[in-house]
Amino acid sequence: MSIKIALAGNPNCGKTTMFNDLTGSNQFVGNWPGVTVEKKEGRLKGHKDVTITDLPGIYSLSPYTLEEVVTRNYLVGEHPDVILDLVDGSNIERNLYLTTQLTEMGIPVVIALNMMDVVRKNGDRIDVQKLSAALGCPVVETAAVKGEGSMKAAQTALQLAQSGRRTEPQHTFCDRVEQALTEIEEAASGKIPAENRRWYAVKLFERDEKVLAQIALSPVESMQIEKAIAACEQEMDDDSESIITNERYNYIAKLVKNCVHKKHSGLSTSDKIDQIVTNRWLALPIFAVVMFFVYYISVTTIGDIVTGFTNDTLFGEWISPAVENFLVSINTADWLVGLVVEGIVGGVGAVLGFVPQMLVLFLLLCILEDCGYMARIAFIMDRIFRRFGLSGKSFIPMLIGSGCGVPGIMASRTIEQDRDRKMTIMTTTFIPCGAKMPIVALIAGALFGGAWWVAPSAYFIGVAAVIISGIILKKTKMFAGDPAPFVMELPAYHLPTVVNVLRGTWERGWSFIKKAGTVILLASIFVWFTSSFGFVDGSFGMVEDMDASILAAIGSAIAPVFAPLGFGNWQSTVATVLGLVAKEEVVGVFGTLYAVAGDALELVEAGDFGALGNIAQHFTALSAYSFLVFNLLCAPCFAAIGAIKREMNNAKWTWFAIGYQTIFAYTVSLMIYQFGLLFSGHGFGLGTGVAVVFLICYVWLLFRKGYKEDGHLKAVVPAAVKAQ
Repeated sequence: MSIKIALAGNPNCGKTTMFNDLTGSNQFVGNWPGVTVEKKEGRLKGHKDVTITDLPGIYSLSPYTLEEVVTRNYLVGEHPDVILDLVDGSNIERNLYLTTQLTEMGIPVVIALNMMDVVRKNGDRIDVQKLSAALGCPVVETAAVKGEGSMKAAQTALQLAQSGRRTEPQHTFCDRVEQALTEIEEAASGKIPAENRRWYAVKLFERDEKVLAQIALSPVESMQIEKAIAACEQEMDDDSESIITNERYNYIAKLVKNCVHKKHSGLSTSDKIDQIVTNRWLALPIFAVVMFFVYYISVTTIGDIVTGFTNDTLFGEWISPAVENFLVSINTADWLVGLVVEGIVGGVGAVLGFVPQMLVLFLLLCILEDCGYMARIAFIMDRIFRRFGLSGKSFIPMLIGSGCGVPGIMASRTIEQDRDRKMTIMTTTFIPCGAKMPIVALIAGALFGGAWWVAPSAYFIGVAAVIISGIILKKTKMFAGDPAPFVMELPAYHLPTVVNVLRGTWERGWSFIKKAGTVILLASIFVWFTSSFGFVDGSFGMVEDMDASILAAIGSAIAPVFAPLGFGNWQSTVATVLGLVAKEEVVGVFGTLYAVAGDALELVEAGDFGALGNIAQHFTALSAYSFLVFNLLCAPCFAAIGAIKREMNNAKWTWFAIGYQTIFAYTVSLMIYQFGLLFSGHGFGLGTGVAVVFLICYVWLLFRKGYKEDGHLKAVVPAAVKAQ
């Protein structure tokens, strides 16, 4: 017999960690039917007939967010055999609010009292037996980050499901509310299921619109229920929903007082740290320093050392010569040798050479996530983002997008308001993803001598693009309105778990490697073929001069579009256009065209104008930075565009997003290059005049009047010039 376990809990309570611990690699991910909310399921280790469904992290079963609706619909409609409720023991008061609702649903419940390692470290004690008796369900102590107790909790849930014993709610509200609930149960007795009549009665008392629509009460029944609710509201002088909320917290307060014994009533270690890292004035500078070191270490120091070995030794001295010697030894045709060595090994190898840098970057980001700092970043950025028209929830997709734009775009599903979600989708890919980091590393090495500031500046240009776009878009009629409120739990700080960090690093890195083995492989073959063949003297064949190739002809036709940006040669044009296939292909194109097989910094310093040095011949430092900025900000790769199409669910909105990103990137790069020429003494030309016009337009868009939600104009001052 198949058994379904529903894994429920608040955000940041350790649910994902426990899900990964219980299922391992036996996971499958999709979307919930009809909605763009991720659905994660997996088989319990050692139990092929036990399915665990990881429900979206929620704070309650109120029908306000899409996640709450999805969780409710699953619990009510799919009838799981048991609920495994994760409760953060270090923040038990807040977490038990959801628990009191789950125990009302008539489904067996097992509580996994998580983060007990933090509770014990704080010197606190939770009486598990008292808590279990008070809630009417088994309670199992766990520490998911350390792999402690997870399987025991699952086994307990499995045994409870097999026993068929339902969880009956042990908590009661005040006498007046209980009287009203009894009257509601009697009035709707023929319409609500007997096994979860308590939950339905509470929801009817709260006037839950979705429940009212579901059970279709008769006019007489509706009148009886409304009479009971109104009488209670009048007597308690409050609205029904607030009455239930207060009653739940009153019950929880008594429960915690009896079951939880705190050693210290003062600030915890996490609270003391938060006084500094979430301080109104220190939070942002600390975040900037942290991200600077993340990119400095991953691109300039450790990552660069490992990448140097990969490029110089692995591909430059071992793989490429070995492959070429082997092919020559078996008398392989010259064109095939060129295809394999220059096209496949050169193109794909140029991209894979930067995998070590990305793995270091992903490793550092996973450490920050696992220790609890990234949750603080979302909290910090909420104060800032809201001043620029974005919700703090927008930072979470952008944070995820620093690994890959596709899951970053998909993470926008957690944003309730449609306009905020669309604006987040349009701006998420401005943050440099892992696929863009090889471009940063390549330009930094070839044109800037491996300068430390290039990578951090790329990240903060992305953040600036998000902020500027937030101000501009929020003042348009289609995006007007206050951003949705942002509520999240800040987990206690803890040491990162090696397994979780390595798993997260590998998952992000492997998706990049797979792309290099498929899309980039095909693109590299295309680049090699079109750059090696062309028409000479009226006949088609291999060409010695790449400028006579098919690729050069195509690139030269498009190149004038990018000439005002400083990179009007066909090579950089082809790299930019093929970057739409996959951003990694920008480096792949250079790898194929210039036979990149060495460390950029060493080649440039040695004055070697072969290999990467040829890239330096086609750029100045100014045009190279313009090229970098354009490729960072323009429309993302095809995979990310596909994700935008799925999340927007509208072709016009998708084209609008792509168009906005591309125009924004073009105008910003144009201003960088043209103003750079002006300030470096090249005089005032037509391009500079156009750049001035664009600058005036941006200033006007930033400071112009905005729209209220009803469409009327209102004066809006950019948050950057407001006082705190």
